Amino acid sequence: MDVILLKDVTRLGQAGQVCKVAEGYARNYLIPQGLAAPATPAALLQMEQKRQAQARREEQLDQDARRLAGELDGLQLTIRAKTGEKERLYGSVTSGDIAEALEKETGLAVERRRIELEEPIRQLGIYTITIRLASEVAPLIRVEVVGEDEGDSDKDQVADEKD
Repeated sequence: MDVILLKDVTRLGQAGQVCKVAEGYARNYLIPQGLAAPATPAALLQMEQKRQAQARREEQLDQDARRLAGELDGLQLTIRAKTGEKERLYGSVTSGDIAEALEKETGLAVERRRIELEEPIRQLGIYTITIRLASEVAPLIRVEVVGEDEGDSDKDQVADEKD
């Protein structure tokens, strides 16, 4: 008997696959457990339509990831943090902080889990960070971590010029 697997079945196949199994195995185990359905022409057509819809969704997600990667690639962010001695941060800059700064700077929301940061940043400096948007789409951004008091002199000069 031919069945369409609805879920992965060990030693038989993966979901969406058509398998030939013994009639008793199909009627007494696979079908009642919701693991498979009889492979009728209508069921095969429905399975093919689902497969095509999934392929279209994945293609759209890939296109969106590539568009977003084009906007992010080469971007430079500046993150201000409190520092102590020897340019060491009091806290650390995490992927969540980078995602927040990215959204504030560009308006593009990126999940913090997509930001590949081996360990939190604990020193001032410039870091190259990878953002994994899809399996093969990973733009690089530069993150400059500066002390909170750095760059304030620029604001003071602008304020003096207004006076």
